[in-house]
Amino acid sequence: MFNRRSFMIGLSAAGALGTGTVQARANPFPEKFMPQLAKPLSPAWRAGEVHVVPDDFFLYFMHTDLMAFRYGVGVGRKGLYEPGTFTMKRKAEWPRWRPTNAMIQREPHKYEQYADGMAGGPDNPLGARALYLFDDAGRDTYLRIHGTNAPGTIGTAVSNGCARLTNDHVQDLYPRVEIGARVILHPKVRTT
Repeated sequence: MFNRRSFMIGLSAAGALGTGTVQARANPFPEKFMPQLAKPLSPAWRAGEVHVVPDDFFLYFMHTDLMAFRYGVGVGRKGLYEPGTFTMKRKAEWPRWRPTNAMIQREPHKYEQYADGMAGGPDNPLGARALYLFDDAGRDTYLRIHGTNAPGTIGTAVSNGCARLTNDHVQDLYPRVEIGARVILHPKVRTT
């Protein structure tokens, strides 16, 4: 069995595998969603790739071809999750956020007030860090892997299509993922 305490110490040690740290604190969600080392679900997964498995609510960052860092995530709600293969072409710390036009149309009472955007910060829906996903033609898909200030949403399908981690966890993931990384959002099979 994996020793979480040792992993947390390893994550906190500067230079071990990245500059991010995950701080131990009261868990607002099940222990299984805390970061941990895991074996990949497929031998085809390669070092440097990111895989989001929505039915299990996990994101795998492939550290090597044989080992991954696994994080709990929240994913897109019914009709808004978009599986596919993408390229992470941009990263941002405390990113500015603007709801998409589709979000504003779907829920104007919730999003219209932010049509001009919102500065980065602790109240921003993108949280502490964001990874921007682009399609094969080089277009921004408006899909993100980002932080959240609502950790209770990890392990649920409630977002507008993005994959979200806690702010602590996305800060740990952020320096590990290189610009140009392949990101696979696997299809939903069991969840809606």
